[in-house]
Amino acid sequence: MSVGTAEAPFSYDGPDRLRGPVAAALQRVVDPELALSIVDMGLVRAVTVTAERLHVVLTMTSAACPVTDLILEDAAAELERIAPPELGVDLELAWEPPWTAERMSARAKAFMGW
Repeated sequence: MSVGTAEAPFSYDGPDRLRGPVAAALQRVVDPELALSIVDMGLVRAVTVTAERLHVVLTMTSAACPVTDLILEDAAAELERIAPPELGVDLELAWEPPWTAERMSARAKAFMGW
């Protein structure tokens, strides 16, 4: 199933039992420049869970984002905490299509005064 919802506005393809824990783990990762979660910022594009891998596709607000490495490290750490031991965690950066403010949650837009 590949559905974005209010609590997980990114596509998710995997077992239902991991949907909530994955969404919660990603919600805990904060963009340090804005003090908003990467989910609220719309940086999470897709999650795919197979028998071997927990694969997450992320984007950044720009290719010059100075905190990309920190966000990737934090996301990996949060996901490794909730992933079953048999799953490897795999993060991928995607630049197309480019990030836009439309990807932000209503909460993030309100925080930014938009």
